[in-house]
Amino acid sequence: MNHLPTPKTDKDGDMPLMAHFAELRTRFIRILMGILVVFLPLMYFSRPLYDIISNPLVSLLPNNASLIATQVTSGFLAPIKLAFFVAIFICVPLIIGQLWGFISPALYKHEKKTVIPLLLSAIILFYVGVAFAYFVVLIPALKFLVLFAPDNVLPMTDIDSYLDFVVKLFLVFGLMFEIPVATLLLVLMKIVSPQWLADKRRYIIVGCFFVSAIITPPDGASMLMLAIPMCILFEFGLLMAKTLVKPTIPNHES
Repeated sequence: MNHLPTPKTDKDGDMPLMAHFAELRTRFIRILMGILVVFLPLMYFSRPLYDIISNPLVSLLPNNASLIATQVTSGFLAPIKLAFFVAIFICVPLIIGQLWGFISPALYKHEKKTVIPLLLSAIILFYVGVAFAYFVVLIPALKFLVLFAPDNVLPMTDIDSYLDFVVKLFLVFGLMFEIPVATLLLVLMKIVSPQWLADKRRYIIVGCFFVSAIITPPDGASMLMLAIPMCILFEFGLLMAKTLVKPTIPNHES
């Protein structure tokens, strides 16, 4: 297994600024190479991958309707773009691992013990959020968009537009499922306290519904499918923060 060369340090034992940039560049190249290694084989399966993504919509369209390509190159480029997004999705652990390798030398040992479980949880929650979007949210959202179209309008969605819609939906749910990790990090960094979050619970819940109404498709079902998990995940993050972060009791001098 290859290891990064030990960077030179200055007289105070700190890594020079240029060495930081060199290591960051090396890790960025590793991320790009990892994505490329995954992306190249996926190109062969780009059309079946697009079929998997588009099947929920195609099954809802009328018999005389289908997905269309409004540009000459769309039929070729859209599946390739999807293969690239899937490669990034698969490489999320690699991306986080390389970022962790760059940041971890600046942390103390006890901080590393806290951060590593958070990183693993963040990876798992991201994948859970994307799976939730595909298996639970996507079909109801598409049903609303297709069934509520006017009778004299034949739904024939452009394949590029549909791909953008699906990727944004997956990304939104993947990021929103990081709420427990974000909540715990805010508490560990002492930006907020568990008690403050508990006191502001009603405003945070309203904020969850407001954000959900903006970023989801324009139907109540999709909004609830995002807002309710957001509220549950916030409560879970708050519970973890209360469990792991004990309140400090001030010492009073006599």
